[in-house]
Amino acid sequence: MVNILKKLYNDDKRELKKFEKIAAKVESHADEMSKLSDEQLQAKTPEFRDRIKKGESLDDLLPEAFAVAREGAKRVLGLYPFHVQILGGIALHYG
Repeated sequence: MVNILKKLYNDDKRELKKFEKIAAKVESHADEMSKLSDEQLQAKTPEFRDRIKKGESLDDLLPEAFAVAREGAKRVLGLYPFHVQILGGIALHYG
């Protein structure tokens, strides 16, 4: 029983490390996104669609897309999602 719990704990820890790396990539886009105009930020959505149609995976697109959503939330709602909220979104993406 203890071995099963240890395995589950280690699996969760491994997943969290993976998510932290992705969240760091989201953070790395923050400065770039803050410099975009509202129109440029809105133009990211059709750009993402085109990139997906051309074969780019959702996983590869995720950090930039989350950075766009985060910047949008900051501008529209006046709220900047916390790091842990970004982690939650990443966890939801991966199921």
